[in-house]
Amino acid sequence: MSNNPMTDLHHLSVAQLAAALRGKQVSATEAAQHFLARAKAHQNLGAYVALNEEATLAQARAQDAALAAGTAAPLAGVPIAHKDVFVTRDFPSTAGSKMLAGYRSPFDATVVTRLANAGCVTLGKLNCDEFAMGSANENSAVAPVGFDAPAPVRNPWDTDRIPGGSSGGSGVAVAARLAPAVTGTDTGGSIRQPASYCGITGIKPTYGRASRYGLIAFASSLDQAGPMARSAEDCALLLSAMCGPDPDRDSTSLDMPAEDFSVRLNDSLEGLRIGIPAEFFGDGLASDVRAAVEAALKEYEKLGARLVPISLPRTELSIPVYYIIAPAEASSNLSRFDGVK
Repeated sequence: MSNNPMTDLHHLSVAQLAAALRGKQVSATEAAQHFLARAKAHQNLGAYVALNEEATLAQARAQDAALAAGTAAPLAGVPIAHKDVFVTRDFPSTAGSKMLAGYRSPFDATVVTRLANAGCVTLGKLNCDEFAMGSANENSAVAPVGFDAPAPVRNPWDTDRIPGGSSGGSGVAVAARLAPAVTGTDTGGSIRQPASYCGITGIKPTYGRASRYGLIAFASSLDQAGPMARSAEDCALLLSAMCGPDPDRDSTSLDMPAEDFSVRLNDSLEGLRIGIPAEFFGDGLASDVRAAVEAALKEYEKLGARLVPISLPRTELSIPVYYIIAPAEASSNLSRFDGVK
């Protein structure tokens, strides 16, 4: 960091920012104010749909007190923003839909609670395709912060291009340095695709690893919460805080204890086998995407991994099956928002 930490905060990783907070180089309140100011300064991107400065700064002051008392959690003071399908007490929860306009949840989603318990400070809620159905983030019915009407989220690298979806606001917030870390949800690619389009890192965990309690459902047997940040290390730190069984609230959560996913980040890849499905490299794969994937695979080989050709012969059925399961479950889940129940 430079002599003026405040000018560098949005360039720091989650790990670096957590260390700076523990080292008293910056306060949680200063970090929150810095990222709130960036969110307001870059409203043109349409990433945020709700801010609550009073609630954010109250959380930050509480983390400053914990840091001063030596009782702080591992991510104390690290700002985070949540995709607007996670319900939150201090912010509206709309899932990008007019059907939930003005809704305030009386409780936080389990993932939100666990990240708060790890010390994270909530900056606000992030734009998404309505009910997480989309891959471009052009289909939100909620006006972003600073807008009078709904507007598409803009890719910060080229505002004429889409950021991917449905977690487009999440991807943009990280890529544009409007938050060091965010949450997203993935039903059929809604974390992984915007992470790719925005040039960041996103993880869809194994189904059941993170509780779905408080996650406004699209397709219950497919939806999964996950982290989005700038690196594998940052995502591992977030995932460690997010995951763990939640049997009293989510019967589909796995009975597997929380763990530190960051401990093996520097393990050797010597001997690791990576399966390369032939069906993933067929017709329809863009030449630039092929080149990027093959370049990454060469790096894995240099690091000691072994590439193993495999076949997944039913790959062509994956999209048709998805479009049977997802719409059927969406129909069931969204029937509750009929204005009566």
